[in-house]
Amino acid sequence: MSRYHDYLRWLYKGGRPNRLARLQNSASAAVFARGVLPRRAASLEVRGRKSGRTVSLPVVIADLAGERYLVSMLGEGANWVQHVRADHGQAILRHGRCESVTLEEVPVEDRPAILRRYLDVAPGARPHIPVERSAPIADFERIAPSFPVFRIVATGGRKDPSIR
Repeated sequence: MSRYHDYLRWLYKGGRPNRLARLQNSASAAVFARGVLPRRAASLEVRGRKSGRTVSLPVVIADLAGERYLVSMLGEGANWVQHVRADHGQAILRHGRCESVTLEEVPVEDRPAILRRYLDVAPGARPHIPVERSAPIADFERIAPSFPVFRIVATGGRKDPSIR
């Protein structure tokens, strides 16, 4: 494993972002929201399940067979996953424009090909998902229950994130 992969794993030791990772995530979310960097990168805005405040985080969008998906590289324990589930999938994606979306959880049996595609387009996620991107699909089937995947469904144009 490379030092860079070790560094990325350290940022999320214990499945949660450390202080530096939170700082980097805030900066990345702000840049991605403006549409400055890669087309696949965006800022996801979800309502906090306890606080009700808007939480923004950087995400990489995986595309497969004409659909768009978000994957939790940290698995079931990621806060954003719990926020999305608590708010019935309602979220905002920003990448130069604001898109109101519903995130629909993908059944476990449909996740393996999406997880493989995600590892192709999200190099920063590779140290967190215990399968090589070139591994047989059976390896992805084995880990699929541990990594939530959400289909992005546009719900109609632009929306002010402060209005829910």
